[in-house]
Amino acid sequence: MGTISHFDAVMSGGAMSTAAPKGRKHLCADALFNLLHGSFANIADDGVDEVEMPLSDVLMSAFAMFSLKAPSLLAFDKQRAEGNLKTIYGISHAPCDTRMRERLDPVSPESLRPSFKSVFRQLQRGKALEPRVFLNGHY
Repeated sequence: MGTISHFDAVMSGGAMSTAAPKGRKHLCADALFNLLHGSFANIADDGVDEVEMPLSDVLMSAFAMFSLKAPSLLAFDKQRAEGNLKTIYGISHAPCDTRMRERLDPVSPESLRPSFKSVFRQLQRGKALEPRVFLNGHY
């Protein structure tokens, strides 16, 4: 049985270690999640009066939901109650399913592109994507 790489674990949402291969700490899950969280903090927040739940936490919660492969918002809401989101994803306040929908609906998908480009760029620089090149340099 083959071994699973750290990148595979992060991208599949499976169990993951926060340790990176020696000399590649910028590719560990913690570093990539922090990069994403910081990038989300730069997205304009229309809910300016939203002091207790910044948009970056709502966006990271949505990312966590997909990363953890929650089958529904309700299932994710149960995981949210367990409290591991702060430890793994750096989320101070995770929204309930209704609040997540309300906060994410006005967010333009185009405003998310720079966040994911920054993570993609980091993975390219660290050569973590090379094993996924399949045809003419495409991933």
